[in-house]
Amino acid sequence: MPTQVNPATGEEGKSFPALTDDEIESKLALAAETYREWRTTDYATRTGLLNRIADQYAEQKERLANIVTSEMGKPVTQARAEIDKCVKGFRFYAQNGPDMLEPTERELASGRTVSRWLPQGPVLAVMPWNYPFWQVVRFLAPTIMAGNVGLLKHASSTPETAAALEEMVLDAGGPEGLFQNLHISASKVAGIIADDRVVAVTITGSEGAGIKVAEAAGHNLKKVVLELGGSDPFVVMPSADVEKAARVAVTARLQNAGQSCICGKRMIVHEDVYDRFMDIFVEGVKNIKIGDPTDETTEMGPLSSQDARDDIVEQLEKAVQSGANKLYGGDVPDKPGAWMDPAILTDIPEGAPVAREEFFGPVAMVFKVKDIDEAIEKANDIPFGLGSSVWTNEEAEKERFIRDIEAGMTAVNQMLASDPYAPFGGIKRSGHGRELGSHGLHEFMNLKNVMLPE
Repeated sequence: MPTQVNPATGEEGKSFPALTDDEIESKLALAAETYREWRTTDYATRTGLLNRIADQYAEQKERLANIVTSEMGKPVTQARAEIDKCVKGFRFYAQNGPDMLEPTERELASGRTVSRWLPQGPVLAVMPWNYPFWQVVRFLAPTIMAGNVGLLKHASSTPETAAALEEMVLDAGGPEGLFQNLHISASKVAGIIADDRVVAVTITGSEGAGIKVAEAAGHNLKKVVLELGGSDPFVVMPSADVEKAARVAVTARLQNAGQSCICGKRMIVHEDVYDRFMDIFVEGVKNIKIGDPTDETTEMGPLSSQDARDDIVEQLEKAVQSGANKLYGGDVPDKPGAWMDPAILTDIPEGAPVAREEFFGPVAMVFKVKDIDEAIEKANDIPFGLGSSVWTNEEAEKERFIRDIEAGMTAVNQMLASDPYAPFGGIKRSGHGRELGSHGLHEFMNLKNVMLPE
């Protein structure tokens, strides 16, 4: 039974009963039935619903933001920004979806061919707690536009968010079964993937969870999109605006208490500007305002849970034991909740396991490099390949980084962020497939080729 726990106080909130096997079957049957009708709706019906859902999110922003803050500790100002992004996501697919689904036609020697995008059926989404509305919306909005239907297995720590997501679709006039929340344990996921009525699955989560979902999807020959972990490099070169880069690095590392797959987690700084960068970066980390996430001035709240906090503290201790220098922070205050101070690690020994790991919390690793070749080598010396941020004003260096950093995304002279207009996803052990943009709309659609005579 999913139960809320406020990470700022440790207090328990509402409980939500887990679905029985019979209830799961009823929801799968409803999804299949609804899909038979929804797949034939015209684009105006789909875009109209998307705009009405966007209206609901805009009107209920305060309520939805407060749910996020109470369930996973995100500062309320950041939670409101997350809801704003959801509105933007629904509007994007409402405005651009029909054009993205236009057929393409080509002449052949024997006639012509028309390629059409068609829906496929119910899609299961396994989603995390760190951006509990936005992570789902970037699946949900294209699902509705595509003519598919959605099933959601959300994180057990965000059950009220999960319930609200379904409620918002229904309140906007969406048919029952178009998008259903499943309060289930992780042990039920493989069985749902195996069900013949479910055509595909997408997951945003840890590497371990992604492996399990991919195994189940592969065993059943079903399409899967994996958006998994990352240990993104944040590279600063001598020609950059070092002061700006250092200030942005604080936000990139500590937004959402460092609990973002595309946080800048490894600061890779050229030796010529290392000291100047560190003066500003360390001061910025020290001055981050940590406190009550409901306070309008708070910049960093607690981690999502005490277990998550304890895992980060243990990982930090292992890093120090391996020879890394804890330059600052990492303390745990003596009070209820999932609190910890941000930390900075430097002088991480070559070959130390932590150098290739992901810190899913407020710990920055800083590396000093002598040139661009070493910077790229260090950036790529991880099993992940999600995002990256590079800071340079030399055009040749920009091109080298864009070409040679092994990642699905690179931001130049700015912090990496998701946007409905741009494809989002990674390579290597960060997963495969793309969300957002036209790619996110097409991932779970059937590109049908139609051969026609002259």
